[in-house]
Amino acid sequence: MTNNFALWALVAGLLLIAMAFLGTWMERMPLSPAMLYLGAGFALGPSGAGMLLPDPKAYSPLLERLSEIAVVISVFVTALRISVPLKDRRWRLPISLATVAMVATVGLVAAAGVAWLALPLGAALLLGAILAPTDPVLASDVQLDDPRDRDLLRFSLSGEAGLNDGAALPLVLLGMGLLGLHELGAGWRQWLLVDVLWGIGAGLAIGWLLGAWVSQLILHLRTRHRLAIGLNEFVALGLIALVYGIALLAHASGFLAVFAAGLALPRMRPMPPATSPQRLPVAMTPGAAAEIGIGEASAPANATHPAKASAHMAQAVLSFDEQLERFAEVAMVLAVGAMFSYATIPPSALWFVPLLLLVIRPLSILLAGTPAMSSGAQLPLIAWFGIRGIGSVYYLLFAANRGLPDAVAPTIVGLTLVTIVTSIVVHGISIPPLMNRYRRSKTARGRRNRGPRSAGQ
Repeated sequence: MTNNFALWALVAGLLLIAMAFLGTWMERMPLSPAMLYLGAGFALGPSGAGMLLPDPKAYSPLLERLSEIAVVISVFVTALRISVPLKDRRWRLPISLATVAMVATVGLVAAAGVAWLALPLGAALLLGAILAPTDPVLASDVQLDDPRDRDLLRFSLSGEAGLNDGAALPLVLLGMGLLGLHELGAGWRQWLLVDVLWGIGAGLAIGWLLGAWVSQLILHLRTRHRLAIGLNEFVALGLIALVYGIALLAHASGFLAVFAAGLALPRMRPMPPATSPQRLPVAMTPGAAAEIGIGEASAPANATHPAKASAHMAQAVLSFDEQLERFAEVAMVLAVGAMFSYATIPPSALWFVPLLLLVIRPLSILLAGTPAMSSGAQLPLIAWFGIRGIGSVYYLLFAANRGLPDAVAPTIVGLTLVTIVTSIVVHGISIPPLMNRYRRSKTARGRRNRGPRSAGQ
């Protein structure tokens, strides 16, 4: 037992240190950290060293909890990076992606599953619902960098990934209900009233109200009484756990509640005018730190300053949660790499993955009406960057732990894992060059737009 632990400590240490050394190098290459975690997981799994054996059937309860925690953290971090006001028209695009496009994806996958995979309707719907969410963890390179980032492409993909992890739950439950694993009620009435309307509405309301209340309470104690200063990691974990727990006890969507709480927290802060730029940033760009005037050297003063306390708390919480998100990514992608050895699907079904990524995803974006809400340069990227990951792992294990029939389990497990692994690889390779090209074209358009005014001056 001691030798096994020592060996695991050695492997974990080598992997983490290697990632620290290779981080800068990978930024220059068409690679993502998730690709290396995936390869390491496969090498440690049953097909390699045999050290990591996350059999989805034998260890599904533990793996479900780990993936659930990873999704909860990631949706909270995603929400913290968003600063677009809720009344802003730009929210129409991510909401459309997380609703219309997601439902269209589920419907198209279900149609393919029934017609070409010989799955019953319930299993085909369940497969579509499992694969519908896009991933907020693995898609960090195409999402918002910080709360000051207002880029429409990044904002839309971030909002979609944060929302659809929770919005997919009613569709997962519908598929399970058609398989006899969940109560739908007469005429699906219980599913519509409880799982859809109450689950989504109450989840968003609980998260927003608790997030706003907790942040107001802490800011009141800090600015008025100089209490509850520091330990922002306790604030982050406490708010996530409080919101998620209450939402689940109320039979509401916990993921949507946590996302709404993350949105409520940064919205409680004002954005004061620019102050002295010499203060050191706390996990922020120099421009962002200069704009709100926060830094390590002045952290105690900022924590109790009426105009800066909210920004200080929000940024401290974001910085801590981003570290948690990275560890969650490492753990879950390692597990996915090892689980890939358990994926058993016939070669005749391998057409499914390119169908999903190259046909169903773009069609769902078109059906969502995004051409009217996005530029021609952004639309193809939105259609391509539908990255599948940890959310799909969670819903796969969620269904497996509730009695997924043996007749359909191998197909659903195999197609889900193959899709996730393929997505990590092809998107990890394509994201750096595509995003670099997008940035260059955006900069060029900005220069052209400024040209006539400059010439006039």
